[in-house]
Amino acid sequence: MINITHQAPFSLRQQNNFFGGWPVVADNNDQFAIAITFPVEGWKSSATVIITQTADGKLSAQAHGKDIDTNKAINQALATLSLNVDDTHWQEVGKKDACIAELQAKYEFVRPVLFHSPYEAATGFVIGQRISIKQRQAIQERLAKQYGDKIDVDGQTYYAFPRPDVLLKLTEESGLNENKLQRLHGIATATLAGKLDREYLLNLPVRDALEELTGLNGIGPFYASGILYRGAGIVDDVTDDSLTKYAIMKAYNLKKEPSQKEVLKIAENWRPYRMWCEVLIHIWLRREVGMPKKRY
Repeated sequence: MINITHQAPFSLRQQNNFFGGWPVVADNNDQFAIAITFPVEGWKSSATVIITQTADGKLSAQAHGKDIDTNKAINQALATLSLNVDDTHWQEVGKKDACIAELQAKYEFVRPVLFHSPYEAATGFVIGQRISIKQRQAIQERLAKQYGDKIDVDGQTYYAFPRPDVLLKLTEESGLNENKLQRLHGIATATLAGKLDREYLLNLPVRDALEELTGLNGIGPFYASGILYRGAGIVDDVTDDSLTKYAIMKAYNLKKEPSQKEVLKIAENWRPYRMWCEVLIHIWLRREVGMPKKRY
């Protein structure tokens, strides 16, 4: 078991309620714990990582799985919860921006939850094309149970999404037409070549990373952005999209949607957590204001 250090307030329960939906393995007055299961980057094995937060706020992680690199598995789980980031100054952002301060307090300093990896982000987007969220989830769960690694922890069995080398061998599957299978094979091939590793993408300039991702079959600009920001997990950047502009207009009581230049000016006070602030504003929009009638 590894103890997890963090400086800013963090609620594991809130993170799971807002975003994750992972299996809860403990929920009482003493502790709250979840199980996160995924193929570990390097793609030789899969892991279930149990993240626990005690009543006094202390966090710990324990990795389970066959032939796993324990540190790598735990670090990947922490990245999923944005706990791999230096959060020393997260509270201070609110001192520079009253809107962000209000949202931090309202949502208990919730921070972004990411896909387990850019690989799982990309495969999820492709599987979900032209079907409902429930249908996508059902296919992913079926693939995990049929082709993913199985991990047993304290009498409970968890299934990871198939590793890319396994996905590459898949030639037929209910709910996946030939076109989707070809796209999934392309993603698996790119993943095995290291092109979808989290660190690889984060070390590229944003423009270059997006260009590489849009080069994948079936991945357009919207999905590329999702893979980079929600899969790799960029912390200090702002997306250039209409929905974010709408959310900022509402949050800051602007008369009209701001230009990207105006967005970046507002977001200067959000550094070095601009994406975390953007996520807070999107949470507020969905929960308190509602999505716009105009389609974005």
